[in-house]
Parts: sequence; structure tokens; C-alpha cells
Amino acid sequence: MGDLWVGNVDESTTDEEIRDFLCKYGFPLSDSIKRVSGTGNRPAAVVSFDSVEPHVLRTFQPRIHNMFWKNHRLVVQVMPERHEL
Repeated sequence: MGDLWVGNVDESTTDEEIRDFLCKYGFPLSDSIKRVSGTGNRPAAVVSFDSVEPHVLRTFQPRIHNMFWKNHRLVVQVMPERHEL
């Protein structure tokens, strides 16, 4: 399971728009999207891929990191693996 942090997302962006954007740049279809409001001026989304490992997401991440989308420069990182007990 891999998670992708997409920071500085315009707050009016829908989950469907995020999914479509990622698919446009070659990412597999995501399983869930969780919004993170932060301090309010740079909202983010954590996009989860149940059947994709983090090392695979790292190959796609450079395609959209620092991209200007919907009047915001995106900050995209692959989150560290979670080891659930």
C-alpha cells in the first residue's frame, strides 16, 4: 500500500478532479483520498493506492512535483510506509 501526499491543492478541487489529474500523468487509479486542511492556506490530500507499493509511486512522483495546477504549485511526496501492528 502506498500513499501520496499532494500539498498546496486548491481547496475547491474535487476528489474526482484529483483522480483525473493523477491518471492523466500516468498514476494508477487511487483507492481513497483524504483531505488535510493544515493551517488553511495550503490544503493537501493524501491519496492512497491499496495495491501499489511506495517504490512504484516514486517513479511517478517527479511527473507532478512542482507542477503549477489550478493556480497553485503542487508539492508531491511519497509518504513513508506504515507498518501496522
